[in-house]
Amino acid sequence: MKIGILQTGHAPDALRPDTGDYADFFETLLADRDLTFRTWSVVDMDFPVSVSDCEGWLLTGSRHGAYENHPFIAPLEDFIRAAFDADVPLVGICFGHQIIAQALGGKVEKFVGGWAAGRQEYDWGGETVALNAWHQDQVTVKPPGATVCATNDFCANAALVYGKTAFTVQAHPEFTSPFMERLADVRGPGLVPAPILADVHAKATQPIDDSLIADRIARFFKERKITP
Repeated sequence: MKIGILQTGHAPDALRPDTGDYADFFETLLADRDLTFRTWSVVDMDFPVSVSDCEGWLLTGSRHGAYENHPFIAPLEDFIRAAFDADVPLVGICFGHQIIAQALGGKVEKFVGGWAAGRQEYDWGGETVALNAWHQDQVTVKPPGATVCATNDFCANAALVYGKTAFTVQAHPEFTSPFMERLADVRGPGLVPAPILADVHAKATQPIDDSLIADRIARFFKERKITP
């Protein structure tokens, strides 16, 4: 199955030579699941011609806010709505989660509670799932037709499913704990409160459920569902 990665941001310049860029992270996360990939850097105004160019679309994270005035935001929202209307499956991660919600009638804003960074635990229908996160923005009002499938006390709309057409996650299953530590050191100072950055390092050895969410992403693309 051919998946188009819509890259909405770039990994920090200081890390990219070692880590690759965000599209590379997803190819690694979703490896060995019978998916192939092509990337469009939409943040740089490189867009597919049509929503039918791929069989599914994955929207990455970004340092930008969905509500900010960047040239790529409006055409990306148009593309999301066109794919949704054409019933082409969409998966969104962090910024991707937010921009899909905003395009479909939800609200995204800086959360008054501040930042989530590093390992977080989510209630996924009674199942505890641990993932790395890096965000201050949140979906504070979910769109009509979206159902919450993961939540915690900090992030009410931590994962959303839109019937059989879209599945989105606020956290970063593609971010490994070593990358989180480097991200905290490179991008965190002056942006994220120091105690939260310290917590990123303190929890970096604890397990995360990235493979579990990778399975659910792949299942959604191929079967249009996130549970067995």
